[in-house]
Amino acid sequence: MTQDWTRHLEHLDQTDMRRRLRTLSGPQGAHVGLDGRDVLMLCSNNYLGLANHPALIEAACRATIDYGVGSSGSRLLSGSMTLHAAFEERLAAFKQTPAALLFNSGYAANTGIISGLFTADDVIFSDALNHASIIDGCRLSTAKTLVYPHGDVAALAGLMAKERPQRKGRWLIVTDGVFSMDGDIAPLAALCDLKEAEDALLLVDDAHGTGVLGATGRGSGEACGCLARIDLHMGTLGKGLGGFGAYLAGPQAAIDMLINRCRPFIYSTSLPPSVPAAAIAALDIVDSMEGAQLRQKLASNQQLFVAALQAGGAELTATMTQIIPVLTRTPERTQQAAAQLLADGILLQGVRPPTVAVGSCRLRATLMATHRADELEQAATSILATLREIPPC
Repeated sequence: MTQDWTRHLEHLDQTDMRRRLRTLSGPQGAHVGLDGRDVLMLCSNNYLGLANHPALIEAACRATIDYGVGSSGSRLLSGSMTLHAAFEERLAAFKQTPAALLFNSGYAANTGIISGLFTADDVIFSDALNHASIIDGCRLSTAKTLVYPHGDVAALAGLMAKERPQRKGRWLIVTDGVFSMDGDIAPLAALCDLKEAEDALLLVDDAHGTGVLGATGRGSGEACGCLARIDLHMGTLGKGLGGFGAYLAGPQAAIDMLINRCRPFIYSTSLPPSVPAAAIAALDIVDSMEGAQLRQKLASNQQLFVAALQAGGAELTATMTQIIPVLTRTPERTQQAAAQLLADGILLQGVRPPTVAVGSCRLRATLMATHRADELEQAATSILATLREIPPC
């Protein structure tokens, strides 16, 4: 019964494509424990270092004492608690929208938002490098989905022009704000211009921008100068905000539709009260002087690390954000490089197909505000030396 699975796993082993879990000990930080060793963490999305911040820990502990460890029901049954509503109010104010809705994960949010708001008469225009959860949400929606070349607004405009004569329902442009595997930022201002010209809606998945980008940490929309023009703001709480869960911020009508039609929301037990409590604490930090200092330190770390890699001749896909992919091209070279770096005390995971296209395997480095400049300089030196020792196949 399981022989086909075994053969498939053997093939993955032979082609350096098998995925395995690594179990860390201790909190997420610039350094973590792995197999009894202290290693430098270069593959965490804990961009501001909030995952083990005392204020978030205190907020989560207090909420657990006051409200218990679980909600014991979906939001529409018995699981809609004071802290869920408090977070939604705080998040809506943060994103400058009328309302917001809390989801259990980013995947649940994207699949539920897109399938809950768009149906067969609608058309979705999706960036070619959008996250898998967006792709799956488009499939579940039953809407016609047209994929446009990555970041190519002119090509998107051409698709819209061809589609215009048979238009029936709503049009949606959906894009990552920061693309998780490439680290580049979507051309959001130009997308806003186009969606307004075509009477379309714009949904931005800002999982990797929220808390991090923009003068006040409002994300990629703020960084691009068009925050208020974005219709639907999706994002997660488990990256720059250090916790867990996800959200949609937008018009009240969209939130009310999702409460009535979004299957991942309707049929899931709501998040434990400690989760929104920690998220509120995270937003308070983002809005504080400490948050501004953390963003400044992260930007400084990013500039230092990119400069060191570029000076050594590393091939980078983008240098715009705290996500810095170093191209290795093949699965074999990627896995060998990751293994050598781990032996040197650096945890930096390789990314292979189907997450990225064939021929574009990479070491996906992600930086934190809590990294020290000297350890990033040493890490860049180690990466460059490792890639020289393992030439392209």
